[in-house]
Amino acid sequence: MRSNPNRRNPDHWCEFHNDHGHKIANCKFLQSEVDHLLKQGYIIELFSKKGKKAYIKNRQEPPKPPSPKRTVNVISGGEDINGVSYTAANKTSKITITQGKQVRHVLEEGNITFNDANTNGVLIPQNDALLISLIVHDTNVKRVLIYPGSFVNIILLRVLREMQAEDGVIPKAHTLSGFDNSSVVTKGEVTLTTFVEGVVKDTKF
Repeated sequence: MRSNPNRRNPDHWCEFHNDHGHKIANCKFLQSEVDHLLKQGYIIELFSKKGKKAYIKNRQEPPKPPSPKRTVNVISGGEDINGVSYTAANKTSKITITQGKQVRHVLEEGNITFNDANTNGVLIPQNDALLISLIVHDTNVKRVLIYPGSFVNIILLRVLREMQAEDGVIPKAHTLSGFDNSSVVTKGEVTLTTFVEGVVKDTKF
């Protein structure tokens, strides 16, 4: 609920957010939360008998990612993130939601959530960039930067070479502009299969 409260529709009420602006039936955050719980095997007792049978019948085991042939470490260094200063990135990269005793850190533009178990060993509050590891193609890619201010998936040419996936690049120049008005031209596009928590997706970089 980041928009100006004065510009939201007062006739639409969301019980999940406990605020007006959209109907609860149209709440994307609630839909994402329910979808996540269902994938974890929770709340299926709320189904009717018919719905529960259909859910169990249609539920498939998530595909297992391939054993990675190699590991590539991606390192983002310096005082800024994609041309955005650390201070500015800190202001826009995350919000914190507290519900009871549970604290969830939610990326503003995404559906990545963290529960208490995920924050073991982390000093709260923290302002570090979010880095994850992904299986991309047949490679374990470490230190992938999740930056919610970006609308493109960027993979470094060096990383592609180390992944031995450079052959799949289709030459196509795009100009990417940063918030500081700097720009860089890409070498091309490549589609690689990514494996995330049982989800297999062909992703264009």
